Amino acid sequence: MARETVLVTGGTGKTGGKLARRLLEEGRSVRIASRSGASLDGAEAAAFDWSDEGTHDAALASVDRIYLVAPVGVADVHTPMARFIDRALVKGVRRFVLLSASSIEEGGAAMGTVHRYLRSHAPEWAVLRPSWFMQNFSEGQHQPTIRDEGLIYSATADGRVPFIDAADIAECALRTLCDPQSHDCAYILTGPEALSYAEAAAIIGEAAGHEVAHRRLTTAELAQRWEEAGLEPAYAAILAGMDEAIANGSEDRTADSVLQITGRAPRNLADFAQCNAGAWKK
Repeated sequence: MARETVLVTGGTGKTGGKLARRLLEEGRSVRIASRSGASLDGAEAAAFDWSDEGTHDAALASVDRIYLVAPVGVADVHTPMARFIDRALVKGVRRFVLLSASSIEEGGAAMGTVHRYLRSHAPEWAVLRPSWFMQNFSEGQHQPTIRDEGLIYSATADGRVPFIDAADIAECALRTLCDPQSHDCAYILTGPEALSYAEAAAIIGEAAGHEVAHRRLTTAELAQRWEEAGLEPAYAAILAGMDEAIANGSEDRTADSVLQITGRAPRNLADFAQCNAGAWKK
């Protein structure tokens, strides 16, 4: 009898790629779903597009559990994701793990409605709600400005964020997908300490070997910066508004969920920065 397969949507992304590697290490059959159809050694590949239902059946063949990562840059994620979940349920998929965000409550915008849908429809489920990724500094939007200008731009003021390593998120995804007992709940995932962007800049600067500072922007200035980077004005305003929420204390908390799920404490930013210092060398 063929092994049942774990489907990893967003399988080439920050958490999906790490999750796929860990699943392979544990001897699981893995199928990576992505628009590019790229894969890893040892994993199957499926060209997958949330908006193209013609790609869904092949991705779901012989699957018994799924890691769900929402489509990027789409205002309505609920419609395509709910349709896909329904199709998966018909095909016998039992367990679903959704990547959401600490800022999105069940029933809220975007993944919040998918969170609620899983609770009411899936036989087995979990929702992971991580805070902001440490990889935003080493791979994402902050990396070039840290390296080239020694600056991190934000509208977060003195607000604090419990930055989390994507590897810790992937480890939580592994356990919630593969533990014998389904978790059937949502988890806030954070790193071990909440830091302001100024504190994060100092930690990164020490690892990088050059000064890094936090450049404070107003919410409007940050929105304009996102627009100049090519984002639609409405989406730029949403992103800038998330920084404003941080300034108002929305992320100033820590949780022990990573330890609870995996049995080990989450990585701190100082250790992450030392291990990724090459990303910021001038």
